[in-house]
Amino acid sequence: MSLEIIQDKCTGCGICLKACPFGSLTLEMRDKLGLPPSKFKRVVLVDVSCNLCGACLPTCKFDAMKLDKPEATAPASPTDAFKGIWVYIEQRGGHIEGVSFELLAKGRDLADQRKTELVGVLLGHEMKGQADTLFAYGADKVILVDHPVLAGFDSDAYADVFSTLVKKYKPEVVLAGGTSIGRTFIPRVAIRVNTGLTADCTGLEIDPKENLLLQTRPAFGGNIMATIICPNHRPQMATVRHKVFKKREPDAQRKGTLIEEVMDVKAGRSKAIEVIREMANEINVAEADIIVSGGRGLGGPDNFKLLFDLAKELGAAVGASRGAVDAGWISSFHQVGQTGKTVCPKLYIACGISGAIQHLVGMSSSDTIVAINKDPHAPIFDVADYAIVGDLTEVVPAMTKVLKGE
Repeated sequence: MSLEIIQDKCTGCGICLKACPFGSLTLEMRDKLGLPPSKFKRVVLVDVSCNLCGACLPTCKFDAMKLDKPEATAPASPTDAFKGIWVYIEQRGGHIEGVSFELLAKGRDLADQRKTELVGVLLGHEMKGQADTLFAYGADKVILVDHPVLAGFDSDAYADVFSTLVKKYKPEVVLAGGTSIGRTFIPRVAIRVNTGLTADCTGLEIDPKENLLLQTRPAFGGNIMATIICPNHRPQMATVRHKVFKKREPDAQRKGTLIEEVMDVKAGRSKAIEVIREMANEINVAEADIIVSGGRGLGGPDNFKLLFDLAKELGAAVGASRGAVDAGWISSFHQVGQTGKTVCPKLYIACGISGAIQHLVGMSSSDTIVAINKDPHAPIFDVADYAIVGDLTEVVPAMTKVLKGE
């Protein structure tokens, strides 16, 4: 797809420049560009920052701009050639990541609504033994591509293999984890198969009337929740963060079909020199069953000690809002929310957190939420199961003392 300037028609009036929100249009002298003589001295040029939004087109009264769009590669009706719900099964070092099991649970719901099959797509090496596990978690079929190049993540190779599979099997929906791996190669797949992609979804449902995938995610800095559809292209693609959905209990009696695809996989341009695994002394909030989180209401970094003391007694992780992290009170390792980690613990204790939507989307699915805040009207209380209106510097130490038996 490209934006073309028809030079013979362009008058160089410059009106279109004002309509471009990205500053991607410029005016240049025709003679400097070596163009044929014309009664118009200037012509519009398009630079590489153009994102093909088309905002400039209505402003041109001389039909000198043309946006070439490729024909849709999928039928308008989701019931035609594209069938099935796919989940990309992410593995690292031969270990299947938790987000894949969560997506299989959601994918099972979507597949049942569409009365279609749920397929897990696994790229790796010597991973055949994992197929039964994926069947137990809801997959009807598993497509396995086994190759030494795929043992570790290779963006080029993964994009090549996955897009080849999509073109061959034509799934209706593709779901992947919103992880460093998913965010790296899934957008490349979407481009190659000429479809859309909604990143970091917090909700996925099937529209009962149109049978379209309703993809909900925060927009405009998290201030609103937008529901996005992809009506004219297939597959409908979405990424979802870890802990947004809950995984199901496995059913060891479930059986499925294993499809082994043999491909000539070529290594990509990048090469891993060394893998340095994250080392942390504290519990990772993304995996914790209990989290004690603090926000700007703590008043400063020193009061985080109160939270660490409480967390120690509970065997909990310590989390934080973006406001506390941006203030430099605690490291981003602890950040919970839209720009941090999505969590789903059994117990979430929010201390001095007002409850901005950016934070809520990252923790509102917790089993039990306890909120401590001096402001009785704080939005955090809208999602809390238990509300404590009070000074956290008094409430938190009191809770710690009770747990210590003092």
